[in-house]
Amino acid sequence: MIIVQNRKLKAVFIWVFILFLQKMDAQYLDGLTQVRDTSFNNKSAFKKTLKYFSNTTLVPEMHFDFIQQKNDIVYKSYGKRKMKLDVFFNKNTKEKQTAIIIIHGGGWRSGSKEQHHQMAQKLASLGYVCFTPEYRLSTEALFPAAIYDLKAAIRWVRGNAEKYNINPNQIVTLGFSAGGELAVFMGVTGNMPLFEGIETNSNSKSQVNAIVDIDGTLSFVHPESSEGNDTKNISAGTYWFGYSRKDNPKLWETASPLSYVNASTPPTLFINSSIARMHAGRDDFRKILNENNIYSEVHEFGNSPHTFCLFNPWFEPTIQYIDAFLTKVFKK
Repeated sequence: MIIVQNRKLKAVFIWVFILFLQKMDAQYLDGLTQVRDTSFNNKSAFKKTLKYFSNTTLVPEMHFDFIQQKNDIVYKSYGKRKMKLDVFFNKNTKEKQTAIIIIHGGGWRSGSKEQHHQMAQKLASLGYVCFTPEYRLSTEALFPAAIYDLKAAIRWVRGNAEKYNINPNQIVTLGFSAGGELAVFMGVTGNMPLFEGIETNSNSKSQVNAIVDIDGTLSFVHPESSEGNDTKNISAGTYWFGYSRKDNPKLWETASPLSYVNASTPPTLFINSSIARMHAGRDDFRKILNENNIYSEVHEFGNSPHTFCLFNPWFEPTIQYIDAFLTKVFKK
C-alpha cells in the first residue's frame, strides 16, 4: 500500500511506471465493445436480491410538488459523445444548499444515471440539490476515463452553483458499489493534475467537501479485496483497467482510493452491507483519517445484501444516515 506524503509527485512517478509496464504487456481490449451493458439495473438487482431476502421491496419513484427535475443536461462533450446528468432541486428555495453528486454502481461496466433517481428525489426533498451523472463505462473506455468524466461533472456543478442555489463549498460525492469507489476517489484526488483530464472553459475546481461511500471498495489490492479473480470469468476490474491484477498490480494500486487518503481528505461516511469484501480497506482508510483528525462514520446493516440501498427496508435508514452526517459536517 502506498502511503502518500507528496501525493501529486508520487502519483506522477506511479503513472510513469504504469506507462512503462503497459509497453511490456498487451492490454486486454476485448471488453471495449462500444455496446452499452444494461444488465445491471434496479429491476434485475431486485429479482436477484428477492431470492435471498424475501422482505425486500422496490422503492417507487417519488414526486414532490416543490421538487423540479431536469434530465439529460450535457456537462461535457467528447466530439459527438455528450456526457449527461440529471438534476433535482427545490424550485421555491433561494437559500444556498448542499450539492450531492450521486454516482451509480454496476462494476464500472454497467448501470445508468437513473439508478438513484429515487434517492435523488428523496434527498432533494430534504433540502439538497442532487445530480446523477453518467460516465463512460468499461465497454466504452478504460480507466481513467470515468475519473475524468466525474471530475468534469464536479467542475460543472461548482461552475453552475449560482444557477442552482448551491454553496460551492458544500459539494458532496456519493456513490454505491463501483460508484462508491469512484465517489471516494474523487474525494482523495481533488485538483490532482494527474486525474483531471483535459479541462476546457472551466475555472472551477474538482475538490469535494464530503464523501459518502455506500459499499464501495477502498482498495483493489488490499488483502480483503476479492476483485480481480479471472479464473471463471473476466473480472469487472480487468475489464476496466485492461490488465489483470496479476499482470499490472501497480495500475490496480494506482486506482485505489486508499493510495491517496491523507490530511486533505474530506469527512467521509461509510454505509455498508454485511458483505465485508465490498468495503475492502475501509478500516485502514479510517485509520489514516483518524490520525489526521478527519471526521468519519460507519453504519453497517447486519444480514443485508450488497444492493441494500436500492430497496426497502434499507432505503429510508440509508437516507437518514446521509442526512444526519451532512447536517453534522456542514452544521446545517
